Amino acid sequence: MRTYLITYDLASPSRHAISGAIMSLGEAWARPLETTWFVQSPDRAPVIESKLRDLLDSEDGLLIQQVETEATLLNTSLRWFRKRRDAGVDANVVAFPAQAAALPEAQAA
Repeated sequence: MRTYLITYDLASPSRHAISGAIMSLGEAWARPLETTWFVQSPDRAPVIESKLRDLLDSEDGLLIQQVETEATLLNTSLRWFRKRRDAGVDANVVAFPAQAAALPEAQAA
């Protein structure tokens, strides 16, 4: 698994589709700053770039760089989140990578 630093500069900052796309790139992600992400993915940088390219305009900037897993942070924190997985129970129910325990019939309603 590789760790990538992904950061971007959008000419039209009102667009938010890139955030959702970044969160879906790998197995885990962290967002220490507004437009700075760490993503753990088995993919190589060109594959990640191809997945994000269509979300950017010609005036937008994108940086993808493979990095070590350690970082020095000031006035921020690094909290890793796991990619959500569909639990298959209900469209609005998601499970994290650990196997979700089945809900008893009384709780499911």
